[in-house]
Amino acid sequence: MLRSAFPLVSQLPHRKPPPIHPPRPQPVRRYASPAAAVPPPPPPPRPLPPASAYVHLPFCRKRCHYCDFPIVALGSSASSPGGPGEGEDPRIADYVRLLLREVAATRPVSDDGVPLQTIFFGGGTPSLVPPRLVAAVLDALRGRFGLSACPEVSIEMDPGTFDAAKLRELVGVGVNRVSLGVQAFQEELLRACGRAHGLREVHEAVGIVTACEGLQNWSMDLISSLPNQTQEMWEESLRRTVDARPTHVSVYDLQIEQGTKFGQIYTPGVFPLPNETDSANFYKIASKRLSEAGYQHYEISSYCKPGYECKHNVTYWQNRPFYAFGLGSASYINGVRYSRPRGMKNYADWVQKLEDGTWCHESSVSETKDMAMDSVMLSLRTARGLDLHSFSKSFGEGLTRSLCDTFRPFVESGLVIAMDKEREALQFSEFESDLESEGEMTGSRVAFIRLSDPDGFLLSNELISLAFGTISP
Repeated sequence: MLRSAFPLVSQLPHRKPPPIHPPRPQPVRRYASPAAAVPPPPPPPRPLPPASAYVHLPFCRKRCHYCDFPIVALGSSASSPGGPGEGEDPRIADYVRLLLREVAATRPVSDDGVPLQTIFFGGGTPSLVPPRLVAAVLDALRGRFGLSACPEVSIEMDPGTFDAAKLRELVGVGVNRVSLGVQAFQEELLRACGRAHGLREVHEAVGIVTACEGLQNWSMDLISSLPNQTQEMWEESLRRTVDARPTHVSVYDLQIEQGTKFGQIYTPGVFPLPNETDSANFYKIASKRLSEAGYQHYEISSYCKPGYECKHNVTYWQNRPFYAFGLGSASYINGVRYSRPRGMKNYADWVQKLEDGTWCHESSVSETKDMAMDSVMLSLRTARGLDLHSFSKSFGEGLTRSLCDTFRPFVESGLVIAMDKEREALQFSEFESDLESEGEMTGSRVAFIRLSDPDGFLLSNELISLAFGTISP
């Protein structure tokens, strides 16, 4: 499981090498102080209406060996982009009709006409879907929710599934951002992953995307920690990525999921997979090489040229609400996650019940402590970090101080960075002085905490777990 298409039911927003363990200068206090309970935390602010929509297009030519997403494998009939018969597969057309029915049956959350600012077509391999059907979905979203004057419309595309004419047509119907699933620049690694494309298709796809008039915003996806992947291979993939000059790069560490082919034949950390030290080294190399090339490391797995963050994914990292449509997806509205079935027949039945008004909410309501954990988890994935003043207003002064106390030894060791309102790093003595003062955190000089790059990011699982222990002991 690799991509950051967060509204898929099976996914959690963690894509990084396994954590390493630094020396502890002193024991970490994992539980909230008594002050955290008095006074009780204020109620969280009312959620904003969604301004983003995720659309799942589940079709692939074949299932990759690491993939546990809900997909439909079309087989060799989908292997010729732009060739005869493309778009005539009834499974694609039938599914899009289901999507359109779901959109039509979904009531907008807000009555004040808040338009969609981002749309993300994820998969699967959305570039297998004919542009006219992508246009139909965009028209349906526009008619139901409205679109802003210049929305970010992203689509995931795989090499070998599109040609120049198809990409121009997608841009013509409103797509303005492409996420290209290259994954590796070595033929043997692509074969080992079960990818449907080879290196020739990779170079062709990069050429098509870079030459497409009207498309300036595109991302390249890479995978590290693949079976038999060497440091030299990883360096080559990063070098070729920089040479291609995408505006955004996503770097995912391979996760071995149960039920996948890789899950049947490999054990994490055991050869031919890299051990934890090698995986961490891959991550550090990517951070160094991409930063040297002018990319900002704005989220654990995401790098961009200035001004080219994926606005849609930022919706997830900032824990803002979003609509989601399609097989296996999950929306997040008013603090509630609504999940759709992962099987096609069950999804079709679900859409029918939604239309009939007989759908029973299969959802999970977030309690205050869950919302606090989401805020910490998602914020610490980003270079911006956790806004302590905002967190204190939402979840209480005591809990905020307890979190800071939990992170105290990591601030001292440099794995966690404390910052002021201008996002300037503070010395540990300044952080400790503010933490020990009796003033409110909302007036404190310490305004943000973030994880250091790359060592703090590598430890994010462990540090977030410590935070969870403080929030919900």
